[in-house]
Amino acid sequence: MTTKAKILDIAMNLNRIGNWAADDYPGKKERIKTFLASTSNYLDSLKSDCLPPSLKGTIKTFVSEYRQLENEGLNGPKDNLLWAEKMMTWGNILTHRSRLIG
Repeated sequence: MTTKAKILDIAMNLNRIGNWAADDYPGKKERIKTFLASTSNYLDSLKSDCLPPSLKGTIKTFVSEYRQLENEGLNGPKDNLLWAEKMMTWGNILTHRSRLIG
């Protein structure tokens, strides 16, 4: 799988997770946990040397924030809608930034 494909899969997962959390976090918690684990696996498999310099900063910031968001998602967000919005925002950012990869 290419780096661009991994980033797009991460972005898609984030948007799915955000939508599920906004719709019904308690009812979709197990599905959310599954997709958080999948997203973490994709992140762990990303190689920073395969990223263009213009994308490295974004990914570094995202990974830092994602670890906090992941923990919050596993434990139950204080505010489901705010947490969902953050997940979807990162999904959109990564989708747009993936265009920097050839």
